[in-house]
Amino acid sequence: MNPLDSLIKMTRALGEPALDYVIIGEGNTSMRIDDESFLVKASGHQMQGIDESGFVALRFAPMLALLDNPPATLSQQRRITASAILPPNALGGTEGGLAVSPSIEASFHALLLHECGAAVIGHTHPTAINQVMCSEYAADFARQRRFPDEVVLCGPQSALVPYADPGLPLALVMRERVRAYMAQHGRAPKLILLENHGLVALGDSPAEIMNITAMAVKAARIFLGALLTGKPTRLPDGDVQHLYQRPDEIYRRQLFVDKDGV
Repeated sequence: MNPLDSLIKMTRALGEPALDYVIIGEGNTSMRIDDESFLVKASGHQMQGIDESGFVALRFAPMLALLDNPPATLSQQRRITASAILPPNALGGTEGGLAVSPSIEASFHALLLHECGAAVIGHTHPTAINQVMCSEYAADFARQRRFPDEVVLCGPQSALVPYADPGLPLALVMRERVRAYMAQHGRAPKLILLENHGLVALGDSPAEIMNITAMAVKAARIFLGALLTGKPTRLPDGDVQHLYQRPDEIYRRQLFVDKDGV
């Protein structure tokens, strides 16, 4: 399956109404094409039922330059973003086959694909996650783990990003927090939680994005339920690290990646 078809399939799956991850035009996804370019969801398209017209291919270099040298005006930012767009036929499509207005969040997708080594990104706004992210418990939820499979799929901790205006301001804050996470843990996060906003899953395949997102939502529901009975308990840090590094769990985690599909 080529990258565009694979990304379409994953995006539609994340957009299924029964999952309650996104509604209307919420959320966006991306996938690396090669070391120089990536696909990202276009602005204004719903994830449910999306097709190839809902994606645009961009070059990394201009998008990363936005982060290193933020333009003074929105019009300058738009010109730089436009210069990053690849023609539709670069992906073997036909002229007019792909949209040409990338998501406002394209800059953070470029950042995460480039700096974190991810192959695929899924950004959604699940209700259960935002019930926690819109509360004073966001930091506890991000930094603590409460059951083994949350550790295995979502990592020993999540990177937590304070609220920032969507677009380049959010990408700049995200870069700061992700770099701090990588310096502390020696690896990129699997799950980034955005206060008053949603989540970002980073993976090696569409299946891994689906699994991380589903497990994060389950963890949020468990956390919310535990709050109803009192203060939620947590796994000790030593147990979290042990679980994440156990050879059998590493093997199982790799099986979950399932590079062949969603």
